Formats: sequence, structure tokens, C-alpha cells
Amino acid sequence: MIRRPPRSTLFPYTTLSDLMHLFEENIKNLGLNIPDLPKALANYVPYKIIGKSMYISGQAPVQSGEVIYQGKVGSDVTIDEGIEAAKLCCINIIAAVKKGIDGDWDKLDSFVKLTGYVNCNDDFKDQPKVINGASDMLVEIFGDQGRHTRAAVGSNALPLGISVEIDAIVQLK
Repeated sequence: MIRRPPRSTLFPYTTLSDLMHLFEENIKNLGLNIPDLPKALANYVPYKIIGKSMYISGQAPVQSGEVIYQGKVGSDVTIDEGIEAAKLCCINIIAAVKKGIDGDWDKLDSFVKLTGYVNCNDDFKDQPKVINGASDMLVEIFGDQGRHTRAAVGSNALPLGISVEIDAIVQLK
């Protein structure tokens, strides 16, 4: 007969809430900080939940209340900076999701769709490369639950002169 140590030495946690959720571990391992949800910049709500779908308003590359990336990607802003802007938009999307699910990642089913807008000149063709910054981040953090459909669109201008804006649709459990 095999004797096992008491449960407390095999699994010292009393509840699952004592464990850091895998998504939080991934966020930490990537060196990211998910801030409190930024305030809406106009007369709209940052997200809306209808049934099990969560619609997240377009998020800007804002950090600590300050726009970080402004200008046209490919002329005023490099492609690499555009990718960083998309990542920052994604961090703000994650902040909206986290707020909408009250921090309980077990309520997240999957990311359904991103629509990314890139402020650029008419001859710019790398919108998908820029928005990959957000798409790659979602998969790095959420695995298959982060895989989504997507549109990457060029725009002649965006609010406040931001270089990238991204909105999202998320499915909840």
C-alpha cells in the first residue's frame, strides 16, 4: 500500500483563489502591468456586456492618462513604435475585460474579434504588421482563448492624433 502525504503538503492551497491565475502569471512573466481601466474620453462607456458578449470601445495608446503614440505610422511614427502602440491599446483592452469580469479570469471564454485602425498615409501597407502587436500579445497571455478574428484598417486620421486605435469583442462564459 502506498501512503500519500496529507493533502496540505501536496497541495498547500486551500482554494483556487489562492493560486495566481495562469493569465496573471503570463502577464507577470511578460513584464506587463494591467492598469485600472482608463476613463472614456467622451460620452460613451468603455465596454458594454450584452448576454455573454462584451463589446469594448476603441482603446488608444494611453498610459497613466497620457497619449503615448501620436502621428502617422510610417512617417511620424516608426512601424516598431506602431506595434508598441498596438500593444498599449491591447493592454487597455485587457484592463476593460478584467474590469468587466471583476478580475475573475474564469469568466472569460475567448477573444472573438479585434478591429485595429492605423493612422497612416495612403501608400502605407503594413497595417496588419502593426496590429500584430496586439494579436500576438493576446495569444501570448491567453493562449487559444486569445485567438481571434481581425481587421486591420488604415485611416487618414484618428482621435487626438493617436497612431493606433483598437476595439474588441469578447465572449464570456
